Amino acid sequence: MKCGAGAFHTIYIHKKPQKIMETNKNWFDKNYKLLMLIPLALLIVALVYLGIFYSEKGDFMYKDVSLSGGTTITLNGEVEAISLEKTLSEKYPNDISFRKLNDIRTGEIVAIVIETSAAPEKIKADVEQALGYPLNSDNSSIEFTGSSLSDTFYKQLIIALLISFILMSIVIFILFRTFTPSIAVIFAAFADIVMPLALINYLGIKLSAAGIAAFLMLVGYSVDTDILLTSRVLKKPEGTVNQRIYGAFKTGITMSLTSLFAVLPAFFLVTGLPDSFRQIFLILALGLIADIINTWLMNTGIIKWYCEKKNIK
Repeated sequence: MKCGAGAFHTIYIHKKPQKIMETNKNWFDKNYKLLMLIPLALLIVALVYLGIFYSEKGDFMYKDVSLSGGTTITLNGEVEAISLEKTLSEKYPNDISFRKLNDIRTGEIVAIVIETSAAPEKIKADVEQALGYPLNSDNSSIEFTGSSLSDTFYKQLIIALLISFILMSIVIFILFRTFTPSIAVIFAAFADIVMPLALINYLGIKLSAAGIAAFLMLVGYSVDTDILLTSRVLKKPEGTVNQRIYGAFKTGITMSLTSLFAVLPAFFLVTGLPDSFRQIFLILALGLIADIINTWLMNTGIIKWYCEKKNIK
């Protein structure tokens, strides 16, 4: 009786996971085309929003002083931030921003950064009037970036982003040498950039040069999981298509979640970081979330569909 019960228990344990996997396989086979509509809808919404944004603003993003030109004033020490922001915001509506720099250990405010497109002399006079004392090298620093220099720098960054995307696309086509899988990878990389950009604009965040660099990093981050998926499914003969997809998913989602859990705490928990660092962490986090959606809903669906059409087992 004991042997019989033990044998039955062993068979039950082995059959239960197989039954679960078979249920998941059937569900995926029936619904993977519907799942593809989720990232496609998100991409369409993002593109429409960016189109409206461009028609209203004349650009695809909000730019900070480093990309648009203007004046940056850093006030050191204790400053009555609330009254200062209220006074200057009334004089420069929609043309001024404030950032607080905190001490990493204590979290106390050690400086306030003011950014505006106004000329240095004008904003300095208004800040002095609001504070009630003159600005000097001991209590502040003033930086001015010309609009022509910033515009040139911005164009160079955008060109670098486009070139990196084009080179990535060429490498993908050389690697897989088939149209549909290559387009699937490129589509995912494109969506991984467009979706975070639309959300960044919706949140009203002004992108800096570091923010553009973060989008450059996303080009590399986004193709990792897509290349893993496509290579595992099309170039590995072991198992069925669904088994290879599942194996790639386990590896890829681990990679993405590990990176995501690394950048999110840095953004939310670490105080005193420069704003450019926090912007990089935010963009990478949004891009990784978009990559999870685009890779495992859209790209997986395209590869699955492609395998069915080509009778790849």
